[in-house]
Amino acid sequence: MTDFTNSEDSGFSSIVRADSRNTLDEQDSSLRPQLLKDFLGQTTVKNNLATFIAAARKREEPLDHLLLIGPPGLGKTTLAQITAHELGVDFKVTSAPALDKPKDLAGILSTITPRTVFFIDEIHRLKPAIEEMLYIAMEDFELDWIIGQGAAARTVRIPIPPFTLVGATTKAGSVSSPLRSRFGIIPRFEFYTIDELSSIICRSADILNVFVEQNAASLMAKCSRGTPRVANRVLRRMRDFAQVYGDGKITLSVVEEGLKRLEIDGMGLEKCDRDILQSVIHNFGGGPVGAETLAISIGESIDTLEDYYEPYLIQCGFLQRTPRGRIATEKAYMHLNLEPKEKHSDSSQGKLF
Repeated sequence: MTDFTNSEDSGFSSIVRADSRNTLDEQDSSLRPQLLKDFLGQTTVKNNLATFIAAARKREEPLDHLLLIGPPGLGKTTLAQITAHELGVDFKVTSAPALDKPKDLAGILSTITPRTVFFIDEIHRLKPAIEEMLYIAMEDFELDWIIGQGAAARTVRIPIPPFTLVGATTKAGSVSSPLRSRFGIIPRFEFYTIDELSSIICRSADILNVFVEQNAASLMAKCSRGTPRVANRVLRRMRDFAQVYGDGKITLSVVEEGLKRLEIDGMGLEKCDRDILQSVIHNFGGGPVGAETLAISIGESIDTLEDYYEPYLIQCGFLQRTPRGRIATEKAYMHLNLEPKEKHSDSSQGKLF
């Protein structure tokens, strides 16, 4: 059994601080596949996209505009990069909040090369004026530009090279109908299975040049919230534990002890996940409780609660969304080793009467 005691004497705190200063973005990029055949999971999305890419290459046309829908960390940005690589074209990337004025979008689109893949992350956050300009660019490959002011103002159409817009969103319902209707391909990403995540972890371990046991990879996959980004993050932390406290190999015992130290349980719930469930149960009698009230009770923003924590809790069956608010399920009580609400209600009524 690997010894994880005396963490302060071993200098673990300084290692964590040093690791946090590393360029994690570069590490993430190194783990991202460059080809569709190396992209694991999302089989239906991948197979359909391969067909559309092959057809576009044969016709020597830009791929139809692509809207990627799904929770964060499932590979939307990676698939956009792969699309450009498979098409053999340039790849430009930005995010909706970074496009502050129409001239920002015009500056990008006026400098692209033909068939470029232009990726906009969080596309549901585009400002109305920029979205209006994007409509014409997507359909007619022209920019609508106003020259002059007042009575002397006139509109000029500036042609731009044909391109492929790839938009990614975590909130499909927030994408306006006019914008959504202009996308020809709209795949939806699903959470990954344990087997798929285990394969991703093994692939990433090979890239990071670290040995990982199959049962250790399976345990990490089970605790990765169905998300490759989380799986790779857990793998890097287990690599740290293995190098400091073991012989550099990620074994089952290393993962078990490492997850305890990271306060991640067997279902992949982190401390904040359990705090959410305990708050609903202990502070609000199991619910229902509004999202804003719940977010305040755990000290998180409502966006973080709804976008990051709730989807996985709902997927696991621990939390329910109802018109009246959030409710903890019987499964949540069982996971936290608590007596279900119904039994509490019965005993309370027995005492009253």
